[in-house]
Amino acid sequence: MDGVAIEVIEGGVTAPAGFRAAGIHSGVKREKKDLSLLVSDRACSGAGVYTTNRVKAAPLLLTKKHIDRGGPVRAVVVNSGNANACNGERGMADAVAMAEKTAQVLGVQTEEVLVASTGVIGVPMPMEKILAGIERAAGELSPAGGGDAARGIMTTDTVPKEVAVRCEGFTVGGMAKGSGMIHPNMATMLAFITTDAEVDRPLLDECLKDAVERTFNMISVDGDTSTNDMAIVLANGASGVRIEAGAESERKFRSALLFVCTELAKMIARDGEGATKLIEVRVKGARSVEDARLCVRAITRSPLVKTAVYGEDANWGRILCAAGYSGAELVLERARVELGDVLVFDRGRGLAFDEDLAKKVLEQKDVTITVDLGAGTAEATGWTCDLTYDYVRINASYRT
Repeated sequence: MDGVAIEVIEGGVTAPAGFRAAGIHSGVKREKKDLSLLVSDRACSGAGVYTTNRVKAAPLLLTKKHIDRGGPVRAVVVNSGNANACNGERGMADAVAMAEKTAQVLGVQTEEVLVASTGVIGVPMPMEKILAGIERAAGELSPAGGGDAARGIMTTDTVPKEVAVRCEGFTVGGMAKGSGMIHPNMATMLAFITTDAEVDRPLLDECLKDAVERTFNMISVDGDTSTNDMAIVLANGASGVRIEAGAESERKFRSALLFVCTELAKMIARDGEGATKLIEVRVKGARSVEDARLCVRAITRSPLVKTAVYGEDANWGRILCAAGYSGAELVLERARVELGDVLVFDRGRGLAFDEDLAKKVLEQKDVTITVDLGAGTAEATGWTCDLTYDYVRINASYRT
């Protein structure tokens, strides 16, 4: 990526040196793992990006407070099955109790613990199970525990989402969850990224925000933005590689971080509730990056585009329509639309393309839509999934 040598490796969040993790079944959910613990053996600098929803869950508010204080971070505790959102004063008390219990069993300060929750909104937390689970998870921490931790944060996800890369002396790893209620400006997704590079907090914060804007904020499953969403990055410096602002090391770190975030974002979109296809939307020829992103987001959130891809119908009019109402400048006489490598619209008119060939493109598990706005040179990419009958089935009975 950007000419930087990146090697994909195993291990997820525990691939970087000095990190251990565990994922267990505490009893919040009936059977599956529902509690994860991620710990660094060394103090970390930390940065976070959070949901733009005005309704924010207690764990998110507590985590933001702990990161914003500017001090070291040592651990993240995450439960799935219960969002701990809209539970009033009890919700915050429960989030604090999770941080306090984690700090106690690890021998660190409460302020060094970040807390995240995901699941049903408005249901009190089963704290007896969660606190006992934290103690048990602490006893199962392992440098090989990244996979279990990735499973412990899943809700309606069908597969765990993790990735790690090695980049010239340092490593970046990540895990995420997200399947539904996914939309730009952070959605029902949690992402936790680790690195053994040494990165000062201001630079780490800047790098994370840029990566999130280009990845997690460019995915959409259903147009809903949730209450608990966050992306967190922890840097512990265990590799001995220091990332300096403005130096070549910063370019390498940004590339590795962007790669990890991109892969996790695509995994989330691919695993959209009920989805059968990953749709990558590429917009080029835009007047500005902002215009390109506007257009990508309009197309990725269009139910008509998403259902057409599910039905393997080369209905390019829906794509062009979404581009037209996106707010981005579009010069129709220079615009183009492609499905895979099949050009279906060019310079103001639809083409007599091969319908069978276009259908073969749409039959694939990965579908690429390319739109040239004919208005400039800027571009952007985003991801979504097809909209299927199963999406309705899953969300019609989420609580029951």
